[in-house]
Amino acid sequence: MTSNTPPSTPAHTPPRILSIAGSDSSGGAGIQADIKTITMLGGYAMSAITAVTAQNTCGVTAIAPLAGEVVAQQITACLDDIGADAIKLGMLHDADIIAATARALEGVSAPIVLDPVMIATSGAALIAPQAIAAMREVLFPRATLITPNLPELGHLLGRTIEDSGQMSEAAEELARLTGAAVLAKGGHTADARVIDVLFMPGHLGEGERAVQFDHARIDTPHTHGTGCTLSSAIATLLGHGLPLEHAVRLGRQFVLEAIRAAPGFGAGNGPLGHQAVRKID
Repeated sequence: MTSNTPPSTPAHTPPRILSIAGSDSSGGAGIQADIKTITMLGGYAMSAITAVTAQNTCGVTAIAPLAGEVVAQQITACLDDIGADAIKLGMLHDADIIAATARALEGVSAPIVLDPVMIATSGAALIAPQAIAAMREVLFPRATLITPNLPELGHLLGRTIEDSGQMSEAAEELARLTGAAVLAKGGHTADARVIDVLFMPGHLGEGERAVQFDHARIDTPHTHGTGCTLSSAIATLLGHGLPLEHAVRLGRQFVLEAIRAAPGFGAGNGPLGHQAVRKID
């Protein structure tokens, strides 16, 4: 492995990455996006499906959550036999699923990247209101990294966040409340460039600090699954052994390249071109 690029076809044993998330029937987000991302970044992808959705680039038309115990059994089946070098948490539809997931992850030492999925790109709610409190209580303290977008960050802190300055302050606040690192994603601000802020608490070993990432906005409607892709990319890179900041940097680059390679499918917010990203640096 070079310092910048994880191998796409590793000679060594690939890192084992478990994604715990919902299924997207159109393949652009959720488990499907996670598996594509993990595979392209040289990881071995496993899944615990939390819910089945009927959706496409135009919206979500149905959601059928699984029983929490079934989700927990999927997690346990993977961990007890194959194990995991990193875990990604995505759509966790309700409090039952969240509680079962937390129980199944007891004793797990692998890094956990938690994407607090609440609202789809189309605007559809993907989590029950009472589930947010449960997530904060039993999963946030276990997370290595939490990756909220601007609306999710505002919802978690109970206020409206409109610009990158407020976002940076909110990322620090959420990190201090949870003990996890926080990557606040600024795609919803009015800034000319997309600005993301990573705040890392001091206990993670690199000293307490904030790191800002930015890139030019890409004029495209094809952004379905960007949050899922980013969080699973970071989890895979952590599984490869990269430090958190470097994993975030390369994970963002993977997403940018996948957006640029979007195939243009669908009449709405189309999927990314995961299959076209052969190298990141």
